[in-house]
Amino acid sequence: MHIAAMAVLSASFLAMGAVAWHKHPRSRVGPLAAAVGVLVLLAQLPLPPLPHRLCAAGWAAVLIHLVASLPTGRLASPAMRGVVGLAYLNNLFMLSPLLVGGLPDELAKDVGSSIAVLVGAAVTVMQWLRWRRTSVPGRRSLTPVLAAVAVVVVLLLAGSPLWTPEESLLDMGLLKVGLVAVPLAYLATELRTRIERGGVADLVVQLGSAPAPAGLRAALAKALHDPTLTVGYWVAESRQYVDADGHAVSPPPGRVATRVDRAGEPVALLMHDPALLEQPTLIEAACTAAALALQNERLTADLRARVIQLAESRRHVVQAAEAERRRLERDLHDGVQQRLLSIPMALSVAESSLPPDAGRARALIAEAKDMSLAVLDELRALSQGIHPTILTERGLDGAVRELTLVAPVPVALTVDVPARLSAEIETTAYYVVAEALANVTKHADASRADVRIEQAGGRLVVEISDDGRGGADPDGSGLRGLATRAGDNGGILRVTSPVGGGTTVRAELPCA
Repeated sequence: MHIAAMAVLSASFLAMGAVAWHKHPRSRVGPLAAAVGVLVLLAQLPLPPLPHRLCAAGWAAVLIHLVASLPTGRLASPAMRGVVGLAYLNNLFMLSPLLVGGLPDELAKDVGSSIAVLVGAAVTVMQWLRWRRTSVPGRRSLTPVLAAVAVVVVLLLAGSPLWTPEESLLDMGLLKVGLVAVPLAYLATELRTRIERGGVADLVVQLGSAPAPAGLRAALAKALHDPTLTVGYWVAESRQYVDADGHAVSPPPGRVATRVDRAGEPVALLMHDPALLEQPTLIEAACTAAALALQNERLTADLRARVIQLAESRRHVVQAAEAERRRLERDLHDGVQQRLLSIPMALSVAESSLPPDAGRARALIAEAKDMSLAVLDELRALSQGIHPTILTERGLDGAVRELTLVAPVPVALTVDVPARLSAEIETTAYYVVAEALANVTKHADASRADVRIEQAGGRLVVEISDDGRGGADPDGSGLRGLATRAGDNGGILRVTSPVGGGTTVRAELPCA
């Protein structure tokens, strides 16, 4: 029974080592598992006392090293490396009676076995803490390992000489067979990975229906068992990755990125949990299956990014134009208007110095004064059209209130704007109200009008309604110009004007 159990144990670890070495040649799992199998096998041969004790005690230390390094083959922390080092030092301690004498052989074996139990328990606790801290993909790999480690520690506890002083239960073949849980757990994980790679065919079926960006991300997250997975799409013009909405993205802290190429060109970037790096074939299969869908979505994301760039460029142009209009208005007000205003004053001084009989000269001077005042009025109107001074001085509320006060029909005004907005948005809102009230005066034949301006949900809503005869043409030059101005600022303008039912002009402008 004992020999058969040890043969099963040795064969299982040799098989684990062969599979691990073949699948992951750079990992230490294969060499460690093979070392356990070989040492278990050598311990059953009729060797001299020292080599026999080295093999009999050494395979347990290598086994602790193996279970501590699963599933990657690397010891995850300095504490884990210290515990494994203690396991190897304990192995030397158990060999000490054969090397230098000192402690009785039986006492050295008992103390060494007790230390092995403590080391195994420490490995179990550390792996459990690691399991708690890790993410969903990491837990999928660690769960079988943790279960196997627990089995090993239970068997070490069961075989401890502390409560079985006459015969260690680890010498019983049945308990040694139980240690097969370690290679079985590892092989089960490898089998599940292989099944999951085969399951990538389901991903191809899901992507065949041309999913939306969210559906593509969800399908990849499901195939890779990483719910936190995100996708970035390559934009060659800006040489950066963007999300489905066209905004630049980069791997967040604690995430790793896997690049997806097609025909040698970058297509997308999968930002996922680092634990998936231990399954490169699964990632490769998913990327290959999704490459075409990612390429299609990349083109869409590229288009969205261009739209965002265009909107940003248009915003800068609008801001620059608004700033230039304000500059022109200021230059006209502070320069040309002041000089024109000085002309009538100078003419008045000249008129006062004329003799009483200079009637012809007085008439010419009066005509020149009237002409200069008319030019000044026209210049003020032009300046007001470029940019209303009152808007700069009193804000949107005060400027619109001034419009309603001079309107020929009664106007009910409601303004709910908590703070000043950008100059281009305030100017657009002002001209919407000014043009709408001008239309009320010229065309609507209305008895009253209502103006409502409010800020809600990151948008400024400007609405002007009247009780006139309706029938306003949205394609008229004034309303079409307002719609263009609103569109240039990222907003919209709607006109509702049924015949006989009054007119409502509603503009929505972004102001977040």
